[in-house]
Amino acid sequence: MSKFDQAKLLLKARKIQKELEHQIITITKGDGAVTVEISGDQKLKKIKINPDDLDLDDIEQLELWLTEAIREALTTSQRIATEKMQPMMGALGSLGL
Repeated sequence: MSKFDQAKLLLKARKIQKELEHQIITITKGDGAVTVEISGDQKLKKIKINPDDLDLDDIEQLELWLTEAIREALTTSQRIATEKMQPMMGALGSLGL
């Protein structure tokens, strides 16, 4: 692979990374009690808890919803990143990335 092709692939990879940084994944659990926002590059942006939709005597349920929401958001962001990078994987592998 020529240096020009390598540079082109690296630029494309950086562009995809920037797109992922700006993509926000929102997951809601507990009928709106918990909302988690994570970027496509897996940075936690926001956790919102709606006290009107919670039973404050059942903190275990809140913890479960938070865990589920964060886990689903991470899984979704990983899937999106994989889909965006899939066409480049073979070429990037030859660059040692």
